[in-house]
Amino acid sequence: MKFLVVGLGNPGEEYQHTRHNIGFDVLDEFATRHNAAWAQERHGWVAKASARGRTIILLKPNTYMNLSGKAVSYWLQAEKLPLSQLLVLLDDLALPSGKLRLRLNGSDGGHNGLKSINETLGTNNYARLRFGIGSDFPKGRQSEFVLGKWYPEEQETIKAATTKAADAVLLYTTQPQNIAMSRINAAG
Repeated sequence: MKFLVVGLGNPGEEYQHTRHNIGFDVLDEFATRHNAAWAQERHGWVAKASARGRTIILLKPNTYMNLSGKAVSYWLQAEKLPLSQLLVLLDDLALPSGKLRLRLNGSDGGHNGLKSINETLGTNNYARLRFGIGSDFPKGRQSEFVLGKWYPEEQETIKAATTKAADAVLLYTTQPQNIAMSRINAAG
């Protein structure tokens, strides 16, 4: 069985290791653990990993967050995968820093990457792993906060949560969805 796991983020050095690029960071952690090498391919950087008899295609779109749907749609079609074998990783302002939540469908919650994917695919019926980034910013500074680097006091929490999120990717791609969801959300 094959899965497409997409980490949402923006290309470019100025966005590296920002809150909005946590999807990229989680995929980098997963790729390192599974000795998967990144290659520039159509609409993004792609790495292929194997785990427990599964092929896991990792995708970091280079289309920028607001056009993530283009890359996701292309790779789903190229790999001939159903939506049930897609997992999207993204940042979430509504969750405390480092908190994880797996959902099998749902609204975009104001997230432009999910909005693009929903519009392009014509559905919101796909799994997403939300990574909490908190909402500790002054009114009117949301964009600056989301595109900003983690605070020094968050570093340890985020490092541990990135490890847990990479574990969650493995769990989701190798276990039945209901079991994965229960375990990931309980561990949070």
